[in-house]
Amino acid sequence: MATALITHAACLEHDPGPYHPESPDRLRAVLGALEAPEFSGLVREEAPRATVEQLVREHPARIVDAILAMRPEEGDTVNIDADTAMSSGSAEAALRAAGAGVLGVDLVMRGTVNNAFAAVRPPGHHAEPSRPMGFCLFNNAGVAAQHARAAHGLTRVAVVDFDVHHGNGTQALFAQNPELFYGSSHQFPFYPGTGDMWERGIANNIINVPLRERDGSAAFRNAWAGTIIPALEAFAPKLLIISAGFDAHREDPLAQLRLETDDFAWVTDALLAVARTHCEGRVVSMLEGGYDLEALAASAAIHVRGLMNA
Repeated sequence: MATALITHAACLEHDPGPYHPESPDRLRAVLGALEAPEFSGLVREEAPRATVEQLVREHPARIVDAILAMRPEEGDTVNIDADTAMSSGSAEAALRAAGAGVLGVDLVMRGTVNNAFAAVRPPGHHAEPSRPMGFCLFNNAGVAAQHARAAHGLTRVAVVDFDVHHGNGTQALFAQNPELFYGSSHQFPFYPGTGDMWERGIANNIINVPLRERDGSAAFRNAWAGTIIPALEAFAPKLLIISAGFDAHREDPLAQLRLETDDFAWVTDALLAVARTHCEGRVVSMLEGGYDLEALAASAAIHVRGLMNA
């Protein structure tokens, strides 16, 4: 069965300002890599806008309204915090980024495709229920997970996250709901300061494996094979959502882990094996971080290659 690639040109119009690492060139690099002939079999879909109803399952209405109303003049930016800014195109990009996850869930749940990759920005996993932060406006993976529950009646949905930064927003959204699982490996101590191994959620449904600065392939693979994947297997999800950040790569300028491109192929294959066992292969992967353009493009390509070979 096919793999969907979900994106939208509006995601290139979110401009947090010159020299900001979360630039439109990130998405251009990923999409450029996915134009190679080997990816011609992708089912290419345009991301819809997430609806307010879908967004308020994860974020208070006042936060959703404030983000959607924040539309600076062309060429201007509004700073939400030291890391997070909005331009005239940001609200539309954020709607499309969250909507991509919603469409991905619908496609895999209907059996239209086996899995999907949402190549979108802004990323989402730092967005807490009541606070955009860390380059993120809406929590894209969280919105997708809640859509799976509300629209498709799923009772066990998992988000796993191999971005170098801990997904504090996703953890905050999931920690008090035993029907949701969040598992993450990440550099620690590091931004945003969360993700200690003792943060376990209401029903041990949060699994964090902190990695130390300069840890590489062995520590990363041990974190997943030894801790996160066994916990994920025990949870037995009916849908698996991946927060696919590629900034743990050794070439990334914003962090200090030392992963190789092949590590992303390995973890993709390991997660797909869980999905085959528990959720009929249903996987929705969503782009998070990755700030060295060459490493990001290569890592995203090897990840999507794994999805296509599932």
